[in-house]
Amino acid sequence: MQKLAYTRTFGCRQNEADTERLRGALAARGYALTDDLAAADLALINTCAVREHAESKAFGHIGALKHWKNARKGRVLVVCGCMAEQDEIKRRIKLSYPHVDIVFGTKAPEDFQIPAGDALRGPPPKAGVPIMSGCDNFCAYCVVPYVRGRETSRDGAEIESEVAGLIKRGYKDITLLGQNVNSYRGGEGFTGLLKRLCAIDGDFWLRFMTSHPKDCSEDLIELMAAEPRMARHLHLPVQSGSDRILREMNRGYTAARHMSLTRRAKELMPDITLTSDVMVGFPGETEDDFAQTLELVEQTRFDSLFTFIYSPRRGTPAAELEQLPDEVKRRRFERLIELQNAISNSRHAALTGSVQRVLTDGYDSLNERPLSGRNSGGRLVRLTGPPELAGTFVEAEITGHNSWNLFGRVLT
Repeated sequence: MQKLAYTRTFGCRQNEADTERLRGALAARGYALTDDLAAADLALINTCAVREHAESKAFGHIGALKHWKNARKGRVLVVCGCMAEQDEIKRRIKLSYPHVDIVFGTKAPEDFQIPAGDALRGPPPKAGVPIMSGCDNFCAYCVVPYVRGRETSRDGAEIESEVAGLIKRGYKDITLLGQNVNSYRGGEGFTGLLKRLCAIDGDFWLRFMTSHPKDCSEDLIELMAAEPRMARHLHLPVQSGSDRILREMNRGYTAARHMSLTRRAKELMPDITLTSDVMVGFPGETEDDFAQTLELVEQTRFDSLFTFIYSPRRGTPAAELEQLPDEVKRRRFERLIELQNAISNSRHAALTGSVQRVLTDGYDSLNERPLSGRNSGGRLVRLTGPPELAGTFVEAEITGHNSWNLFGRVLT
């Protein structure tokens, strides 16, 4: 009887891409993939160490798998990823979770190695393609350089071949992935790679994340505006609106520089979706520093934000600094969320009555608007329409909204 493997991923899109390659390695070794943990002979848990919440969830899940492991002789439990790259975590797993059989970090051992392009992905229409890994920035709060290593870039021709193959197989929304994707150094540079990929035949959108503001050039923004296959979405993490805090974070840019980039993007692409990461409660953040963050958010008017309360990460410089009280961080976080929800609602209201091109990616017959998808800017759109339209581009009239979604009906 064929053995079954179950996988679960905690963390970012890069972690998801790593899991896809690991799933490919398991399939190459004779495993069939299953979403049913109870039926599985092997469980692989890919972990994230970037934020405390993801780490806590992963440990909770690993602990709960003790019952699964003991329920059938011969089952194998694998823990890998960013958490497992840290010696302290490896020791904790060995001492407190002895039911774990195999532990490895972000660099898989030989038994789990396959070429980067041989990932076992989910069905179309979306796919992520890693183009680089690691980070050279050493932001004061971030563990990525310690668990992912220094930056390395894939060969441009290899990336082009992988993307072209995905488009031929029906994938229509391709996201280029990397911890600092616009620092890609694969010979032609990032804008050169984008031009190369936009020249591939097919009907598709090309997007990328995550960008670093210090490496985001006006040439990149101009390319996005000129190439119809480039998605109208720029995710540009700002983290703070205070130049003092940005220096303490070792981010390498100013708030004014970030605002000039987003302003230029809006000038060239009035329909662009702007998103960002904002961190609240970094050590030493004053009320004035936080007020500057609110001011930047208000002036830029992001479509949405990924918002985080700072949590110390072992081995980073910021973890050694005096920490703010949790109550202070929580209050500031709530104020930021309230402001951004109002902005998001306003930005979505402006789209009511417009016609948007939407790539549908799912159908839920129990939902009042059973088709779900996203427009070029990555906004979630829920639509009325038949199931056979799932996975296709449609023209849709936007008839309503809230802070998180657009609602509409299919026109074609």
